[in-house]
Amino acid sequence: MNTQNLPTSRWLALAAGLTLAASLGACSNMSRQDQNTAVGATAGAVGGAVLTGGSTIGTLGGAAIGGLIGNQIDTKK
Repeated sequence: MNTQNLPTSRWLALAAGLTLAASLGACSNMSRQDQNTAVGATAGAVGGAVLTGGSTIGTLGGAAIGGLIGNQIDTKK
């Protein structure tokens, strides 16, 4: 993979997403719904940043939508 062609904003979004995802391990005292919200927000932020070329609006919008979806996931079946 040629890393010289990726814009700095994409690297920043990727680094922020990976940092947030790695820090979720420290949230073991969170409820399952809170964990799902955090995971959804992280995935949404990374997806939004990638799809919009690292724009702030895309990243925040993705985080909001991902957090909402993660919050609504029902783990009890």
